[in-house]
Amino acid sequence: MDAGGAYGGGKAGGAFDPKAFIQRPPVIVRAVCWLFAVIVMGCISSKGWYAGPDGKQHCLYNDDTNACNYGVGISVIAFIACIAFIAGEYMFDQMSSVKTRKHYVLADMGFSAFWAFLYFVGFCYLCNAWGKVEFVPVGTANNMQGAIAFCFFSIFAWVACAFFAFQRFRMGADSAFAPAYEVEGAVGSPGAFPAYPAAPDPQPAYSEPPFSQHATGNIDYTAPTY
Repeated sequence: MDAGGAYGGGKAGGAFDPKAFIQRPPVIVRAVCWLFAVIVMGCISSKGWYAGPDGKQHCLYNDDTNACNYGVGISVIAFIACIAFIAGEYMFDQMSSVKTRKHYVLADMGFSAFWAFLYFVGFCYLCNAWGKVEFVPVGTANNMQGAIAFCFFSIFAWVACAFFAFQRFRMGADSAFAPAYEVEGAVGSPGAFPAYPAAPDPQPAYSEPPFSQHATGNIDYTAPTY
């Protein structure tokens, strides 16, 4: 089935416009998600660990290794997912199947909503761990607080991605239930179909009987003679 314009995308096989592509709101928001993931991942990876007296690496978030691993883990997956979805956005207009577009939109909406939830959990988790920290090495506090802040910002960025995907899904659902034809306009409106001419009267006009007599009064009859 041709996907021409389905789910908010262009017609399959159309020319690619790089300028219009990078100006799409879903692409912009996805790039922001990618940037936030890099920041969170970089902050925790570079300054989130310190060498303890025992010679082992300890997490600055209250010595909770899971907190550091959680922040880095969701950011790494978000980083890869953003690249994949940006590539999918590029291929979206080239998808000639409506079902393929639908599956992509559903995957985008589900993943984005789920990752917004994971970033919310990460924000709460890191905030709670940071609030219990007693020892902070010099020059590390900004990175740790920055990771928490960008986890918070990532929540809204991924919610925006889910929102745009939901809008696309609604557009596709509306077009799926639309009639196969479009009415040009109502009667009397510009572009309306002209009305059919009135049908002739089905009752034919019968002529009078050929042998009918219109004479009135008595008629004299003369008997013939033989």
